[in-house]
Amino acid sequence: MKLLFIGDVVGSPGRKMIEQYLPKLKAKHKPNVIIINGENAAGGKGITEKIYRGFIELGAHAVTLGNHAWDNREIFEFIEDAKVLVRPANLPVETPGKGIVYVQVDGVEVAVINLQGRTFLPAIDCPFKKADALIAEASQRTPVIFVDFHAEATSEKQAMGWYLDGRVSAVVGTHTHVQTADNRILPKGTAYITDVGMTGPYDGILGVEREAVLKKFLTALPVRFEVTAGRSQLNGVIIDVDSKSGRAKAIERIMINDDHPYFE
Repeated sequence: MKLLFIGDVVGSPGRKMIEQYLPKLKAKHKPNVIIINGENAAGGKGITEKIYRGFIELGAHAVTLGNHAWDNREIFEFIEDAKVLVRPANLPVETPGKGIVYVQVDGVEVAVINLQGRTFLPAIDCPFKKADALIAEASQRTPVIFVDFHAEATSEKQAMGWYLDGRVSAVVGTHTHVQTADNRILPKGTAYITDVGMTGPYDGILGVEREAVLKKFLTALPVRFEVTAGRSQLNGVIIDVDSKSGRAKAIERIMINDDHPYFE
């Protein structure tokens, strides 16, 4: 089976790229499962119910989040009813929402897990230990287990990939918004990439206006980050998984922008 994952959607430019290119990617790659990271989808911070449902209507089977999950207060109004919205699982047990969801597609059940790193991010529960617990649960139901590891440090992401090699179908990194070129199948059959990249503005700095970021670096003063306009991009991966063993067979990067135009 094929899994399509689209990295951090940033604001309306990212949502428009999903609307424009997801139908084309579906036609080209014929994915069985589509997962979108939507933690920056509402104005660059958080997600709304309308955006979440829009992703589902376009074909997403699950929507993952990250450290900006709570930046739009509307999430508290619908997260408990959003059946396939996945927030970081290693948040405290009192946190609303789910850290793992199961989706049934073409007779195969797929577990989707969201974890958040701790290096250079808020101190929360250990993602490695939480991964152990969730994989023990999920493996009783399905061999196809997908992990979105939302983390800052490349070392922590690589550590998670090696830690879970052979126990999950894929570990894909999100959060840093720059696609890495290290997609590979680890020795025991887990697909891995340090960061899938972002879907949204192409000419900003991680999706926001360049001038604000430059001012922060040059003056060390607080600034307000806004999603920038202009050209856009879409980044993702397509992963081929053996649905019986859960082992990945291939992982291919997807990058669509003016320097890497999309071809049918």
